Parts: sequence; structure tokens; C-alpha cells
Amino acid sequence: MINAILSIAMLSAFLLLYGAWKRWQRDGVSQQMWLMVAAALVVFANVAIWAVPDEKGQSLVTGATDTP
Repeated sequence: MINAILSIAMLSAFLLLYGAWKRWQRDGVSQQMWLMVAAALVVFANVAIWAVPDEKGQSLVTGATDTP
């Protein structure tokens, strides 16, 4: 289940970046465009926190799937 959630989070982050790019093309630089980029970066950081392993090779995703 956690893998599906992380996949949806990554898709949403890419869609935020795509929307920011389209908004930039249409209106130029705007505050909403920067907010979309910032939101995408936050989602990427959250996914990295969950998925990147530590020195022991454990990540929060593997810890979440190991526990019943």
C-alpha cells in the first residue's frame, strides 16, 4: 500500500511541475507558478525521506512493509 501512495505522490509532483510550466508559458512568471514548484519540491523531499535507505540499508518504506 505504501508503494502505491509514494507512486501517486511522485505522479502528483510531476503534474505540479507540468502545470507550473504550462502556467509560465501562458502568463509568464507568477506567484502561483512558484507555489506549484515549491509544492512539487516538498513532495519530492517527502518521497526521498521515505524511500532513500540509511547506512544500514533500511528505509522507512522497508520498515513499514516489514511490520505487520
